[in-house]
Amino acid sequence: MSFIMESDKFKLGVLIILAVSFIAYSFDLYISQPMDGIEKAESGSLEEQGKILWQQKNCISCHQLYGLGGHLGPDLTNISSQRSPEHIEAFLIGGTNVMPNFHLSEHEIEALKAFLKSVDESGKGDPRTFKQNLDGTISQ
Repeated sequence: MSFIMESDKFKLGVLIILAVSFIAYSFDLYISQPMDGIEKAESGSLEEQGKILWQQKNCISCHQLYGLGGHLGPDLTNISSQRSPEHIEAFLIGGTNVMPNFHLSEHEIEALKAFLKSVDESGKGDPRTFKQNLDGTISQ
């Protein structure tokens, strides 16, 4: 009987430790700014600045990269090779009926275009074109 009581005390102790850890971690996530690295990115490459801007504006909630993300807007993985820089810039400047105008500066537009170009050069976004290998991996 004492073994059962010791086991219950142990479980309760573990539960308390996990609960306190979860609360502390959650508190840390909510008080820290997710974009603490913006100052470093501003001195970084144009692609890095575009990536930070992509995250700040939460573009992934509507658009996809590499087939992952929202479905309201198109997958933008290969948009740089499908559309001209001027076409992309027009969308970024004015928005659309569905996409809001974020009132981006010229520098922010250039940074987003550089980020999208770097994403485009890194692979293909349409998973329907991927070849599935016998070992479960994929090839483009």
